[in-house]
Amino acid sequence: MQYIPNILFAILLVVGIGYFTRNVKKLIRNIKLGKPLDRSDNSNLRWKNMINIALGQSKMVRRPIAGILHIIVYVGFIIINIEVLEIVVDGLFGTHRILSFLGGFYSFLIGSFEILALLVIVSVTIFWIRRNVVKLKRFWNKEMKGWPKEDGNLILYIETVLMVLFLTMNASDVHFQEMHAGNPISRFIADILPSNPDTLHIIERVTWWLHIAGILFFLNYLYFSKHLHILLAFPNTYYANLEPKGKFKNNETVKKEVEMMMDPSADPFAAPAEPTEEEGEPEKFGASDATDLSWVSLMNAYTCTECGRCTSVCPANQTGKELSPRAIMMKTRDRMEEIGKNIDKNGSFQDDGKQLLNDYITPEELWACTSCNACVEECPVNIDPLSIIMEMRQYLVMEQSAAPQELNLMMTNVENNGAPWQYNQMDRLNWKDED
Repeated sequence: MQYIPNILFAILLVVGIGYFTRNVKKLIRNIKLGKPLDRSDNSNLRWKNMINIALGQSKMVRRPIAGILHIIVYVGFIIINIEVLEIVVDGLFGTHRILSFLGGFYSFLIGSFEILALLVIVSVTIFWIRRNVVKLKRFWNKEMKGWPKEDGNLILYIETVLMVLFLTMNASDVHFQEMHAGNPISRFIADILPSNPDTLHIIERVTWWLHIAGILFFLNYLYFSKHLHILLAFPNTYYANLEPKGKFKNNETVKKEVEMMMDPSADPFAAPAEPTEEEGEPEKFGASDATDLSWVSLMNAYTCTECGRCTSVCPANQTGKELSPRAIMMKTRDRMEEIGKNIDKNGSFQDDGKQLLNDYITPEELWACTSCNACVEECPVNIDPLSIIMEMRQYLVMEQSAAPQELNLMMTNVENNGAPWQYNQMDRLNWKDED
């Protein structure tokens, strides 16, 4: 009978970690559905970016209040969960505070954890007030209704409950409190708890079990939440685009045609060469569905924290246009989840008659973008909404000839007149003679 709690704990641990591993595998599979993209260059700079941005939170503190509070929650939550190692050992082997043999160092660690836990509770409370009382505009855009809004608040509640459970667990541990060390916060909670040792033992055991169960629940909740960025922020910043902002990649197919057109030795009347078996059918231009995007863009979508900083600096959004860079990332992730569920159900993807373009993201949103890169610059984890926008724009123009009339007129003028304006080529430089 004495081993039943250990067996139950082992089952809880295996089920929790097993379900998490299963979801991580699905996540990796979904991201790999994207098109190949080589981001293996300049590893030194990539490591530097990851350390500074993901670990060091360098872009978060550009907005000091939110940045400092986020660092407290981030550091506190990660460091406090070091104690999970002790809980796992205690749970599996029936020990109690097995690391207490460290003496003064153990007291210092737990004391630090308690202070951090209190700071996390304070920070999370401020976040809740900013989101629900002050109602910062970026948390109340139309894409933040329903589940995204509930998700943001639910995370704050879970973090608060976990910290309260941790402090109550310490406060109800009679032997720990009798040490009079490592309990700078929990000793005040201990004063308001019942004095009966048996009752305290029950409280300590209940909070201990709820604390570890809550951590495993939160671990598995990550996959369904915007808090997935806890895991993906590191690879996302490592594989971020290192090219100068505003530089767009050449389309190799178009590039070859232009090079041939400018080759004086090329026969302009020659029939195009038939594609070889190795070349296969030419790929479509741009992206109409999520799987047409690169794997980096799909990872970007899953990494999105839904903080709304990108949308808050977007000039198109600020002037009332339909575009919201945050919504672009959220819709891409939603479509990938739909594709993933389709594969889970059928073994392979079966055409569902939907696509990212039109069913999730409208052309109106895409053409509202000024391609200014403000959203890319502002994102605290180096997400690039612009790359998705430009891929779908390319599809609209080159596959569907569906550019807005103003752009079609401009492109016609460039083709016929060598300039965006509707002037004869002979008159292109007349402006220089004007006073």
